Amino acid sequence: MRYLGRPYYVGLLNAAALHGASHQQPQETFVVTTFPVMRPTAKRGLRIQYLSKETLPPDALLESRKVETGYLRISSPALTAADLVQYQHRIGGLDRAATVLAELGEILPLDSFTPQLLQAVPTAVWQRLGYLLEVVLDQLAPADALFTACAQAGMLFHRVALAPADPTVGHPVASRWRIVPNISVEPDDL
Repeated sequence: MRYLGRPYYVGLLNAAALHGASHQQPQETFVVTTFPVMRPTAKRGLRIQYLSKETLPPDALLESRKVETGYLRISSPALTAADLVQYQHRIGGLDRAATVLAELGEILPLDSFTPQLLQAVPTAVWQRLGYLLEVVLDQLAPADALFTACAQAGMLFHRVALAPADPTVGHPVASRWRIVPNISVEPDDL
C-alpha cells in the first residue's frame, strides 16, 4: 500500500491470526484503507479485500509486525475485536466473529480500551462487542473493562440490534449493553 501513497492496516481475520487468535487460516487478506473505495485484488493465489473508512485510527492503535516481505501495519487486539464485529458481514457473520473473539478475548489487554480507541469506532459496535464478550462468550473481565471504559468516556448506550439487518420487533432489550438479541449467536466449538 505504500506504493499507492495511502494509509492502511491489515485487519479482521488476518490481524486476529497474527495475534494468535484464529483457528482457521483466512482465505483472503483484509486491508483497511481510506476512500476512495478500491476493488478487490487477486494475484498469484493471493486475494485482497479492501475496506474503506473515512479516517483510519491513530498510529497508537496500530502495531508493526515483521513478515517475510518486510513490515506490516496491523490493528491492535482491541481494534481487531471491534473491526470483527463492525465488519461481521465481510467475514461470514456474527457466529464466525464470536468464534474468533473467543480466542482474542483471552489475550485482550484489559487496559486497551483507551478514549482514543473508543472514539475511533461507533458506540453501537462497542455495545455489540460487550454483549458478545459477556453474554455469548462468558468473558467477564474484558467485558467489564470495556463497560467501565465506555462509562468513563461518557458514552450513552441506545437500543441497538445485535444483527442490524434483522427485524427487532418482539425482542426485548437484554443486558446492560442495551442490545436487542434478534439472532442467536453460536460460535464454533474450539
